Amino acid sequence: MDNKWLNVGKIVNTHGIRGEVRVISRTDFPEERYKIGNTLYVDLGTEHVPVTIETHRKHKQFDLLTFENLHNINDVERFKGNLLRVPKDQAVSLDEGEFFYHDIIGCSVFTVGGEELGKVKEILSPGANDVWVVKRKGFGSDILIPYIPSVVKTVDIEEAKIIIEPMEGLF
Repeated sequence: MDNKWLNVGKIVNTHGIRGEVRVISRTDFPEERYKIGNTLYVDLGTEHVPVTIETHRKHKQFDLLTFENLHNINDVERFKGNLLRVPKDQAVSLDEGEFFYHDIIGCSVFTVGGEELGKVKEILSPGANDVWVVKRKGFGSDILIPYIPSVVKTVDIEEAKIIIEPMEGLF
């Protein structure tokens, strides 16, 4: 991924004939990103095409968007399969103890005793709290770490290092 851009979602299809697109969101802030009047950029590989949000609505698991001056299916057909992005300098500020997924994925995970467990490869959001999926160093099944204060002791984004206190039966 180009380090100057943040992914907001992926345009997976068109919806109807009036220029609406179906988006699978990859943002924690859809209400912010899809505000009417906001500018997003469609990554076509060779260029980032600016589009301005005209309408937004939810439909099933999708966000449906229309863009200003693109009111026909033929205007948006070329966007299918491409990412919607924003420049990295438009990142939403977070409170202390909150992190962007891209900051956590790739971090090395250690126990409080110093044992390296592996690296975070993905984050699941099943409900009450996130679960960090750690690919074990060496062999073995992935480790699932709940993001709760009693388990995750420190997160150092600068060093890409996470220290945990393993729960009984965690691995």
